[in-house]
Amino acid sequence: MGRRTNAGTDIASYQFKDGLPVEFELISLGELYNKNKVVLTTPHRASFYHILWYKKGGFDHMVDFEPVHIEDNMLLFLNKDIVHFYDSVADVKGKGILFTDAFFSSTDEDMRMLKETILFNDLFGVSAIRLSGGHTAFNTLLGLMETEVMRSPDAYQGKILRNLLHNFILEAERVRRTQGFKEIKKGADLDYVLLFRDLLESHFRIHKQVNYYASELSVTEKRLTQATSKVLGKTSKQMIDDRIMLEAKRLLVHSTDTIKEIAYQLGFLEPTNFIKYFRKHSQHTPVEFREHM
Repeated sequence: MGRRTNAGTDIASYQFKDGLPVEFELISLGELYNKNKVVLTTPHRASFYHILWYKKGGFDHMVDFEPVHIEDNMLLFLNKDIVHFYDSVADVKGKGILFTDAFFSSTDEDMRMLKETILFNDLFGVSAIRLSGGHTAFNTLLGLMETEVMRSPDAYQGKILRNLLHNFILEAERVRRTQGFKEIKKGADLDYVLLFRDLLESHFRIHKQVNYYASELSVTEKRLTQATSKVLGKTSKQMIDDRIMLEAKRLLVHSTDTIKEIAYQLGFLEPTNFIKYFRKHSQHTPVEFREHM
């Protein structure tokens, strides 16, 4: 596991492990699970990306209140900073690929690929793919990664691992598109939604109105809402509210912070305003939601 860094809540947060030649790591899921079961089966988030290759399934991996049912030979792609946890009674076997933005994005093109790949940016859920047959390409690429990380670090290692990871992701995208993926037409609408989502992730605690985000993107509120409605079937304001409510639910369920403390963390100056807001969007008060979860 990496370094734990908490930001005033009980949801454990982890940074990438110190001391590695590059911010890339291959792990045995079985060993990790056995050594860190208490941590892994408790809701937590990490500042880096996960590709989890479960060799054996039959259990759920929880991602932000949604169970992802794990099947044999399944690849699960987890974006950075999401809240997730492993099943407490699973027989975990497989491999994990962990990496950071800094490792993957050596160029602007790399950064764009990571922000746009359907594997970490599926706007309708968490990406998982089922592997059948010999899945030769994935085995080959993973084997090459394992060989490379065992070598003594040199000037080429990071570049080679990055290229292998790129190819692994491209191959996974190819398979993902054959397994019921809902394709979104590329164009200005999708570009605006992705840019809006990234801005929202950084500023939802402070800015809760569409006009701020529209201004930052140099478009009108109407144009931004047109894009989100076409791509996701929801208004820009609904996207903002959904993000605030997700964080509110995370804190209510996974932390022991008071309602007042949660309200302040989410940018509400008065707890009563947060209570009214939460009730409006969930038909429950924060206390009622916490008690029923």
